[in-house]
Amino acid sequence: MKKLPRTPAFTMLELVFVIVVIGIISVVALPRMSDNNLRTAADQVVSHIRYTQHLAMQDDKFDPGDLEWFKGSWTIRFYENLSFTNTACPKDRDKDEKEFEGVWAYVIFSDKPSYTRNPNLTEMARNPENPSQFLSGGYNNTLCVDNSDNGVNAQSMPQLRLREEYGITSIIFSGGCRSNIQYISFDSLGRPSNSFANTLPYELASPGWHKLLTQQCRIILSNETDSITIAIEPETGFVHIL
Repeated sequence: MKKLPRTPAFTMLELVFVIVVIGIISVVALPRMSDNNLRTAADQVVSHIRYTQHLAMQDDKFDPGDLEWFKGSWTIRFYENLSFTNTACPKDRDKDEKEFEGVWAYVIFSDKPSYTRNPNLTEMARNPENPSQFLSGGYNNTLCVDNSDNGVNAQSMPQLRLREEYGITSIIFSGGCRSNIQYISFDSLGRPSNSFANTLPYELASPGWHKLLTQQCRIILSNETDSITIAIEPETGFVHIL
């Protein structure tokens, strides 16, 4: 009788070895997925800082008939908490306030004509890829987080709510940026400023703090395991990831 050829097969030991290797790879890969989210968030923020600078250079706010024209500079503002207390956003208002704590979102706006430092719907930038949306994660009592009640009105963007979209738990401003003022404005030449001007376009914000950046600004995005730093250079406003 002709002997059949032996069919190759895995031994039990080899199968166990493969399972162990797959487990090790999965453990190593999970942090990298988290790091990828962190890098994606940083890339998005860099892109939107550059877009804010672009808007400032294209939309010169100088107006000789308005003594406060410089307060309308294009700005990107980061905020940690939201609040909804009026009827503008009924579904948001009915939620637990804790849902709006630590959201770490941001908004792009020109503070003109209100000059209140809190943007309304006429002052927020539109999403160039979808003009029905504002470049905002949902601002206090102005732009709702829950968009289901908005109907045909423009809506907030979940991508700009960095905690829920990318797991960002902290944003820290350091270096040339003021740690207690988490926004960057640009003038018509594209030069970055680290705080709002009150009486003169380029006055000193406080002793030792210029409104125009005089040293590199660093924005540190962190998740539960790691962090990444975005740098904005003085004068040129060049933004990059360190």
